[in-house]
Order: sequence, then C-alpha cells, then structure tokens
Amino acid sequence: MEKFEVHILGCGSALPTTRHQASSQVVNIREKLFMIDCGEGTQVQLRRSRLKFSRLNHIFISHLHGDHCFGLIGLISTFGMIERTADLHIHCHNELERLLTPQIDFFCKGMPYKVIFHPFNPGERKVIYDDRSVSVETIPLRHRLPTCGFLFKEKPTPNHIKREMIDFYQIPLYMINRIKNGEDYITDEGKVIPNDILTTPSDPPRSYAYCSDTIYLPRIAEQIKGVDLLYHEATFANSELARAKQTLHTTAEQAAKIAEAAEVKRLVIGHFSARYEDETTLLKEAQTVFPNTQLAEENLLIKL
Repeated sequence: MEKFEVHILGCGSALPTTRHQASSQVVNIREKLFMIDCGEGTQVQLRRSRLKFSRLNHIFISHLHGDHCFGLIGLISTFGMIERTADLHIHCHNELERLLTPQIDFFCKGMPYKVIFHPFNPGERKVIYDDRSVSVETIPLRHRLPTCGFLFKEKPTPNHIKREMIDFYQIPLYMINRIKNGEDYITDEGKVIPNDILTTPSDPPRSYAYCSDTIYLPRIAEQIKGVDLLYHEATFANSELARAKQTLHTTAEQAAKIAEAAEVKRLVIGHFSARYEDETTLLKEAQTVFPNTQLAEENLLIKL
C-alpha cells in the first residue's frame, strides 16, 4: 500500500504554552509532502519530524490568525539558506500575499527559489489542488476571519498484476500498464482473457479531512462523509460551551458529533485551549459520543 500519513507538528491554540506548539501538520501522500498551517515554531517541529524538506512543495493555510501562519516567514527564510531551488506554492486567502510579500522582499533577498501564491475563497467549496496522486478541496468553515478546512482525497491506484498469470499467457511487456488500468487481454488466437483473471483490485483510495478553527457546523458532515481520518478542532470542554460560542470555536463533544454524523473511521481532536494542562477531559467527552477518538500531540504520526 502506498504511503498516506499525517504528522502532527503542533496542536495548540492561540496562546503559547510549554506543552503544545502552534497549529501545523504535514500530510505525506506517496512521498509528496503537503503542509497544513504554519504556526510559530513549525520549522523546528519539521526538523524533529525528520521529514525531508525538499519534498515539501505545497503549504495550505486555513486562515490568517497568527497561530496558523506566523511560522511562514521563518520557514521561507530557512529554505533559502539551505539553497532550495524548487518553487514553494502557498495556497491561501488572497490577503496573505499582500501581507507576506514585503517581509519576503526585506528578509529573504536573493533567494534561489520562488514563492508562488495561489489565492482562493475560503467560503467556497472548491478543488484547489489536483495531481496524479491526490486532490485537495476546501471545506468552508465559520470563524472570526474567513476560514476553511481541507479535504485530501487520494486518487485510485492501478490494479495489481498477477505475475503468474502474465507468465502463463505470455503477455508482452507493453500490455502490462494497460492491463493494470483495466483492459482485458486478447491472445493471438483471439481469445479474450478477462482483466479480473489477470489482476487483483487495488487498495481503496483513502481520505483525510482537516477542520481548522470553527464554530460547531453540522453541515460539514455531508462533505466529509466516510473519510478515513478527521482532524477537528476541540478547543474547549463542555463546561466552556458559552466561551466556545463566543469565540466561534468547537467543544470536544461537538467535534465528536461531527465525526458521528459523518460516519468517519477515526477522529483526532486538537487546537487545545491553553487553560488545559491535561486534555483527558476533552478526550473523555469526545469518546462518549465517538469512541474511536484520540488526542493530537506533537510528533504524533498517524498512518492511514
């Protein structure tokens, strides 16, 4: 099975603590690295993850609160110092380019690579990235600034060849890829060999939904229906429900209700308020509704 992993670099909220870093993750799909959010200190966490900097070419920013983007200028500068040459693509609200470009011009003169901005409307559900391996779609959310989450959908892989059948029918090399992609094989005598005799089905494509800062928003369940893994913010416990509504955040129980309604396979909660020295309360409240829940933590690696 091809690699599909989520690396948690930071899962804290706006106020810094000694326990948690600001929001950031890296999604590794078939050795392509995609960063989601880039809070302060992200580049240090990226070092600790031992992921290869050179394979990170796309960064997706959910919204323009500092705990989700203050780490960008440091990361961009470091990439220049290590003589990166590949373009870095930043997918974001259009305001970020206006804010970040003067900093890049001042602090990062003479960089050997380009930073390319790809603006999108966080309030619109849209595919903002697509290649042979994966597509990335925005999940419109509701917060104090325009905000969205991101839905990563793996592309199906070709069927698996049955080597013994290929040898038995002496199928030529040029036909292998065509058979992997579903073609039958016709022998020189005109006999049709069905594809399901020659192959086994590929592994089902996987999906990951990242839901950043948002008020409780049941409508997103339809868009993320059945995903293999959901990361949803769970800033507060039920005792702080009024505070969650006031600040347009979600409680752990509400995050679990989203997971339950969407029939996801696994839930990871994060973006913990600095008031909690132990997130066990949040975990228990979520697991009461959706048992297959775990807490995010720095350097957590989740394999799909």
